[in-house]
Amino acid sequence: MEIEVDFNITEPVFAQLIRQIKDAVSAALLRPGDPLPPIRQLAADLELNTKTVAKAYRLLERDSVVQTQGYRGTFIHPDAEANSAIDLNVWLGDQLRDKLAELRTSGATDSEIRVAFNNAMNERGLPRKSGVRREGHQ
Repeated sequence: MEIEVDFNITEPVFAQLIRQIKDAVSAALLRPGDPLPPIRQLAADLELNTKTVAKAYRLLERDSVVQTQGYRGTFIHPDAEANSAIDLNVWLGDQLRDKLAELRTSGATDSEIRVAFNNAMNERGLPRKSGVRREGHQ
């Protein structure tokens, strides 16, 4: 399997890597247990920053397409074929569209939704705070 990146398209390089590895798994060019090149080697071969390749590998691991085995390397996950068919970005988009429709139906304006979304994103890792109390709720 040969991985190529195209710097002339809008798709981020790490996303190109993810897509190509998932496509290779789906086409059975990569099978469970097959090794992937080490991060540094792939980065050098493609003339990329190691952080770009590491990000792609990290996201593939999160999605159970690959598994890292410490110093032994990174290998195709046993469930990679099924997991390669899942696109988390599509799922997230669907979830956000559904929630936006619900919020708009409740009367929230797009501006209010943006402010609330930005506030929620800036509170990453912090406990949820409930600053608004409604009648009957404590």
